[in-house]
Amino acid sequence: MITGFKQRLIGFAGWMLGSLAIAGAIQSPANAQAAYGSYIGIGPAFGNSQLAVGISGRYNILEAPISIRGTAFIGEGSAFIPTVSYDYPLNFNTEVYVGAGVAFASKGSVMGDGTSFVIQPGVDYTLTNSNLVIYGNAIVPIGGGTSTAVQGGVGIQF
Repeated sequence: MITGFKQRLIGFAGWMLGSLAIAGAIQSPANAQAAYGSYIGIGPAFGNSQLAVGISGRYNILEAPISIRGTAFIGEGSAFIPTVSYDYPLNFNTEVYVGAGVAFASKGSVMGDGTSFVIQPGVDYTLTNSNLVIYGNAIVPIGGGTSTAVQGGVGIQF
């Protein structure tokens, strides 16, 4: 029984090695996947004549150029902004994105006071040979209810 398993394992390993060699020989050049991975970060946020701390996170969906993002602003008031973004790599370390979501803001926050749909253009830059990401974005409301906020920060990939 062990001998049969060993033979099947050797056969499977040979098949895998051969498949990898063929795949490597016919593979087309890879596209850059900038700021690859998910992260959580912190940094300053400005808006509505206020200064706040912005805590941001990104969950990268690996099979698609889409990420789920969330931002919380904590200051005199607070705001939470979940978005879904389309990510476009510029090079291996840098990508730009545009997201859409909803801002939920309380009185005195950098987003103002209210709820509105938002557009979130931004950029992520991964430091070479590091798991640190430098990011920045604007959160722009569509319609009334909130005001525009700008934030930046440093994140750590996971």
